[in-house]
Amino acid sequence: MMKKIMLIMLTTLALTLNVSAGTDGELILKKNEPSEVKDCFEKINRVTFAFNQTLDGAIFQPVASLYRKLPSPAKTGVSNSLNNLSHLLTIPNNVIQGDFKEAGVNTSRFVINTTIGILGIFDVAQYMGLIDYEKEDYGQSLAKLGVGPGCYVVLPVLGPSTARDTLGSTLNFFGGDPWYNVTIKNDTQYFENSDYYFSKGASGVDFRAKNYDSIENLEKNSLDFYASVKSLYLQDRQQKILNTKKIISTQDDSDWEEISQ
Repeated sequence: MMKKIMLIMLTTLALTLNVSAGTDGELILKKNEPSEVKDCFEKINRVTFAFNQTLDGAIFQPVASLYRKLPSPAKTGVSNSLNNLSHLLTIPNNVIQGDFKEAGVNTSRFVINTTIGILGIFDVAQYMGLIDYEKEDYGQSLAKLGVGPGCYVVLPVLGPSTARDTLGSTLNFFGGDPWYNVTIKNDTQYFENSDYYFSKGASGVDFRAKNYDSIENLEKNSLDFYASVKSLYLQDRQQKILNTKKIISTQDDSDWEEISQ
């Protein structure tokens, strides 16, 4: 039943995507220019955005506030462990994008940090000269394959996205995410379904805590908080697709998408 629902979602999303075989850098830049992404479902998006704000105020904000009070070594350990898990999604996307060197480095980082680094709590690999490359996901891979962003959408709980990025996220349920495979799809004696959901919830809290002051200031100083978040998200995605190093001043964390992947 779940797969049927996903197939319907994929078909619907495909209708909202503008696909091109070209992968030229300038074309990708043009397609992903924030001003070029249409807000086709703005009324629904704003309702969903308001729901997410209520949820944030009831759950994520207070939990993130408590999380921020933890000792720095504890927070660093949690972030390192979550970052280590993200390699499982980044590596196959490195391969899809033809970045084989990055795939090799990220694989080595994952193996070293999972073992010597005790499940990624300690980033041992960095002391071996293995730098931490940017995270990659299926939305970014689709963009580099020439798929346009389609319409801007706001997902319940998960937040800002586009039709293409939502399509990319659903690929996880069809075997695209190794962490999803070993926890949800495969019945193993080592992992439970709860491990997957706990990691995603922890990612959301970690993200919210890192951006706590930025989000509060953005909401306080924005005439239209919805429009500000949309602009920030689309700029961030454009930079990640192009692998630029430009930093958005209102955002401290490195990945909006870690909540939804």
